Amino acid sequence: MDSSKLTKESLAKLFDHTFLKAYATSDDLKSLCEQAKTMNTAMVAINTAWTAFCKKELEGTDVHVGAAIGFPLGQCGLETKLFECNYAIEQGADEIDYVIDVGQAKMHNWAYIREEMEKMTAICKEKNILIKVIFENCYLEKEEIQKLSEIAKEVKPDFIKTSTGFGTGGATVEDVKLMKDTVQDAVQVKAAGGIRDWKTCKAMIDAGATRIGTSSSIQILKEFEEATK
Repeated sequence: MDSSKLTKESLAKLFDHTFLKAYATSDDLKSLCEQAKTMNTAMVAINTAWTAFCKKELEGTDVHVGAAIGFPLGQCGLETKLFECNYAIEQGADEIDYVIDVGQAKMHNWAYIREEMEKMTAICKEKNILIKVIFENCYLEKEEIQKLSEIAKEVKPDFIKTSTGFGTGGATVEDVKLMKDTVQDAVQVKAAGGIRDWKTCKAMIDAGATRIGTSSSIQILKEFEEATK
């Protein structure tokens, strides 16, 4: 994607406007949804418990509700993830972002990673729900990121995603490029974690990201407008 061709409106549609804090209240989520409606973002990214609440708040808009599954550690077991995924969809989720079992990736148990990705993707595809697979790259070697991307290229979830934003590091341009170069056009790439300004956001888009997970959507759009006057 060429960031030079973006408008304020098309940039907003790349944002998964995010509030995933443990202390989220109904006021926080109501504010998040109001902001998302005003900006007309792609999605609000929220913890599963808030799915039905946000679905109601966003009724009559095309802003999606995205539930974070197995978040943020990915260590709850596959059956738990499948249950949570189904529950979130029943509650009205339009998109699912799930965290892989990073420990299994570190052990190079690629059969487990593939099974997890296949089963989560199958649930979402059957119900016409977008699915994004979170790698949590800060804990991975480059070869492991590439291997995960190769598996995704074969399984074909809608997106692979750099980070939860709760690890020791977030998105990097190098990782986005590696992921994009590996999956090419078979899967899209979402950059998330530490994207708080237009300069960083632009770099991720130019590297190949077609979704941006951020809690700083308002600030980024403001900086974009100033930069493109």
